[in-house]
Amino acid sequence: MRTLTLIFSLLFSTALFAEPVDYSLPDLKGKTHSLADYQGKWVIVNYWATWCPPCLEEIPDLVSFYERHLQQGGDVVVLGVNFEDIGQQQLADFVEGQMITYPVLRSEPLASTPLGSVPGLPTTYIIAPDGTPVARQVGPVTGKQLDDYINSKKAETAAK
Repeated sequence: MRTLTLIFSLLFSTALFAEPVDYSLPDLKGKTHSLADYQGKWVIVNYWATWCPPCLEEIPDLVSFYERHLQQGGDVVVLGVNFEDIGQQQLADFVEGQMITYPVLRSEPLASTPLGSVPGLPTTYIIAPDGTPVARQVGPVTGKQLDDYINSKKAETAAK
């Protein structure tokens, strides 16, 4: 277990986030999604682009991760934030072609977001059920890594 904790401390560069963060973006149909909408759940915010090979590699695993958690009661949500200047229809066609089932939100590429910086793509933030960002990973993530991290945080909370 100590090795697992060490691996995750290296894998996820965590910043000291003091407060919950709210952040709202539109999806492909124009509906606004806010982090506050998902209070009580773990939220995975994944910044990606259609032209990014590592992003494309992680999408199927993120879809499987999202679908598995949806079937298990929906305690974890994935929000894919498309971080590029791309036409609405082109993005919608891409999302359909990749069979992405989690909400895909749109954002202009920015140096910093309300969650923090996005120094490269993909970048993934993990938001705890209380709305506090607890981790950031620059580079691809897997569903197993996300599950292991969330389970370790749940175990820490249970041990307190």
